[in-house]
Amino acid sequence: MAKIIWTRTDEAPLLATYSFKPIVEAFAATAGIDVETRDISLAARIVSQFPERLTAEQRIDDHLSELGELAKTPEANIIKLPNISASLPQLKAAIAELQAAGYDLPNYEDATDEERAKYDAVKGSAVNPVLREGNSDRRAPQAVKNFAKKHPHSMGEWTADSKTEVATMTEGDFRHNEKSVVMPDEDTLTIALVKADGSEEVLKDGLKVLKGEVIDGTYMSASALDAFLAEQVQRAKNDGVLFSAHLKATMMKVSDPIIFGHVVRAYFDEVYRNFGDELSAAGLNGENGLGSIFKELENHPQGAEIKAAFEKGLEEGPDLAMVNSDKGITNLHVPSDVIIDASMPAMIRTSGQMWNKDNQTQDTLAVIPDSSYAGVYQAVIEDCKANGAFDPTTMGTVPNVGLMAQKAEEYGSHDKTFKVPAAGTVQVRNSAGEVLMEHEVQAGDIWRACQTKDAPIRDWVKLAVNRARLSGMKTIFWLDPEREHDANLTTLVNNYLAEHDTEGLDISILSPVEATKVSIERIRRGEDTISVTGNVLRDYNTDLFPILELGTSAKMLSVVPLMAGGGLFETGAGGSAPKHVQQLVEENHLRWDSLGEFLALAESFRHEKNAHGNAKAGVLADALDAATEKLLDEGKSPSRKVGEIDNRGSHFFLATYWASELAQQSEDKELADAFAPVAEKLSSQADAINQALLDEQGKAVDLGGYYWPSDDKTSQVMRPVAEFNEVVDSLKK
Repeated sequence: MAKIIWTRTDEAPLLATYSFKPIVEAFAATAGIDVETRDISLAARIVSQFPERLTAEQRIDDHLSELGELAKTPEANIIKLPNISASLPQLKAAIAELQAAGYDLPNYEDATDEERAKYDAVKGSAVNPVLREGNSDRRAPQAVKNFAKKHPHSMGEWTADSKTEVATMTEGDFRHNEKSVVMPDEDTLTIALVKADGSEEVLKDGLKVLKGEVIDGTYMSASALDAFLAEQVQRAKNDGVLFSAHLKATMMKVSDPIIFGHVVRAYFDEVYRNFGDELSAAGLNGENGLGSIFKELENHPQGAEIKAAFEKGLEEGPDLAMVNSDKGITNLHVPSDVIIDASMPAMIRTSGQMWNKDNQTQDTLAVIPDSSYAGVYQAVIEDCKANGAFDPTTMGTVPNVGLMAQKAEEYGSHDKTFKVPAAGTVQVRNSAGEVLMEHEVQAGDIWRACQTKDAPIRDWVKLAVNRARLSGMKTIFWLDPEREHDANLTTLVNNYLAEHDTEGLDISILSPVEATKVSIERIRRGEDTISVTGNVLRDYNTDLFPILELGTSAKMLSVVPLMAGGGLFETGAGGSAPKHVQQLVEENHLRWDSLGEFLALAESFRHEKNAHGNAKAGVLADALDAATEKLLDEGKSPSRKVGEIDNRGSHFFLATYWASELAQQSEDKELADAFAPVAEKLSSQADAINQALLDEQGKAVDLGGYYWPSDDKTSQVMRPVAEFNEVVDSLKK
């Protein structure tokens, strides 16, 4: 039987799964397709690491590794929902919840080296690199783009006198220190620190590389970072703008928490000068955020005195951008609260302003220490100052073809990133002992390497050419000639483009800043431009442009054509939405929009048709696309307000429209006959079922857990109307 794998993930997407997956299972069954679940949530990833400590009933197989192997086969058909890319505070919270539920797991602080390694393996971007055995094709579906033009989202007003700017390093950062080589042969590399006293510490050995692989090494100078941050704190104070730091402490789980700690210490420079020894002894270096510091100080013998010093620092320093003004949660409270790829587009969309402590918007100094891609955001800001806000009713689109297969360019989030323990020289050596790259470093610097295999690069170029041919759009490779990695990629791109028929296609290579300028000039003229980027820029661009075009990145179609022939269908870049969970618990209203799931599911059915000749799957796909467009036109997407339609109501109307489309289509009579009574029942009961769903709202609910919710309790909350459930479930019989 044909099989689609639906991933169980976290937070709002998980809650939506309890409502939507039964509908998917029922409709898919009519085409002979099983929809199975694999649990890759943060809690499940933790549990799967410790089978020896758990009872037989508690154990969970390592579903992530299983899916990683499946992704390397032609049979793969995986729908991947957003998951938590856990920061350390999130990891600890999930551990505590599991412990409270009776799971014998070690505390992170008390864990052995082996146990700590298991925990570290599930932090950060632990899921995506395993599943992404293909490159990324992300674009706004035409129905979504049309809807955005007819019903434009709000855009803040930009003025030429805006003080909002991006601040980034001009020396000493990852971009300026990068070195890169293309491997002439298969080899095994060693990364070692040769210390100033002549002794050597191996940082990484046995690093296997393939012929043609691009290997990079670079570092961020801690002293240069500190000098830069001190300047920006003072600059924000002098200019009367908000100070905000924009990092990615989730995906860049090694480098960016360290940088975040530098930001906290720079902002509270006087506190750390006066109490540095005490804070260091308590492990409060800022890497887990100001919120963690305040919590730990509650039990510290000098806690009141030190906390008062922090509060004085907040009072006397530049105003901080706020995550939650009402609760006093600042930009520096939690490293995972402000993630650059979501925070910067949101700021640009709202006049270049963020929220201050008085719950008002204010011009902002956006501090992005590494300059690799900071110029992209500055270019958009400069354009908005000159030309005003973008107009969603007329603007073009910027889809993305992203290089990400086989952990390509996985900078900052893996086992090749190190906080340098002592001054010396970091060397990358081949098996013959020859030095391929080296950097002179100081203690505390952040050194990192990345690998990009040749096969994904070839596939990336092929995908870009295919998309250019199918779409007819201007296509730009975003590669920086001043970065050694990008210079090597440029050579390879030119070589591989020559292997394809590009006659009549408009394909070029520009630096990220120039590519941004060209793309936004074209956007304003209503013209479309494909951005072909590396992995980090893929992450940034697939939020930046969709948020400006559509108001959210969750409405993007995200297809990963796997290199082995299978398909991975991601449900958008909307994150896992913890605030949505909070609202559900407090008000029984889930505003998560499952549009990304609808779009991905249609492509998954289409893949089943194309790969295995399942014509019924194709009919399901076309009907689902038509139903999705009607859902948008009829205004049945979730509202943010309690008492109005939410995620469950949206699923109900999607099922109703989908059944109606299937009943009315003439391509497959068997499906039409099967869905005719379903469509009639759902349509005739629409008002009653919708009202019953609305009546559930406005009260607190118990899910039995946050990271590890109760199946029974959550199912009851997310499937509360028996009449609707019975109609859906009847399709499986």
